[in-house]
Amino acid sequence: MPASHHKLAIIGTGPAGYTAAIYAARANLAPVVFEGAQPGGQLTITTEVENFPGFKEGILGPSLMETMREQALRFGTDIRPETIVKADLGSRPFRLSSDRGDCTCDALIIATGASARWMGLGKDEELSRKGGGVSACATCDGFFYRGKEIAVVGGGDTALEEAAFLSKFASKVTVIHRRDRLRASKAMQERAFRNGKIQFAWNKVVDGILTQVQPLSTGEGMEKIRALRLRDVVTGEFSELVIDGLFVAIGHKPNTELFQAQLPMDEAGYLLVEKGSTRTAVEGVFAAGDVQDPTYRQAITAAGSGCMAAIDAEHWLLAQGLVE
Repeated sequence: MPASHHKLAIIGTGPAGYTAAIYAARANLAPVVFEGAQPGGQLTITTEVENFPGFKEGILGPSLMETMREQALRFGTDIRPETIVKADLGSRPFRLSSDRGDCTCDALIIATGASARWMGLGKDEELSRKGGGVSACATCDGFFYRGKEIAVVGGGDTALEEAAFLSKFASKVTVIHRRDRLRASKAMQERAFRNGKIQFAWNKVVDGILTQVQPLSTGEGMEKIRALRLRDVVTGEFSELVIDGLFVAIGHKPNTELFQAQLPMDEAGYLLVEKGSTRTAVEGVFAAGDVQDPTYRQAITAAGSGCMAAIDAEHWLLAQGLVE
């Protein structure tokens, strides 16, 4: 059976992928979208989203993604429950292999996102999915911890940026770092040391997460974080830190394994795009969302770059005479 061919393929279905699909479908590009292993992206494992414009009362992450999906379908997007396992960008048209078959495309938008790095405890990632008081995004969830005591794990610029932002809401922020000095820039360190709400737990690692079940109005219970069990890496002693929330800030990993040795990336693995556009170094390949954004990593910025990618792809296809 010959591989199907498409003018435009989109890999990934977070805010970037769905927005790209909406714009591309309305431009009559008949896009095909591959959902991947996590349809809807990272927002499907979050609870309330209060900072996405248009929802004055907020909206659940999965609901927001389902709304975007339905909008993409409304304009004729072909959304497939498949995961791309191989991409050949060295041939024309591009060739994609999924866990269900092969296809080719003239233009490609990569919107595979990025994944938060967790501590390897299992419980941290589990609680983040369930809204149990663990997060990897202060901008997304900091508001929910007004007047509460929270902790941030990490020692780089990202961790201190998260701590500074969270100090606007929390009564106390404890930065947990495995060493006795930070990796962050001098300016970020000085800013953190001057902040009266930020404290430091030096030479400590999180050895375990202690939880409790909080009753809900429905009569059911929700498992929430209660405290952290910390281990001193110098003395080996254990201690307990009582907190209401934990923010893991040890970095994100862009989902770019498919494109190793095919597209330029920065040292962290984020795809490089031409400034002011979504164009990669390969003609006809575009990148949108967190896969090319190590700085903002917000749903709204991902959606905006998805719009850009669809318009860039349309213009490129027109210039090549591949669409009318």
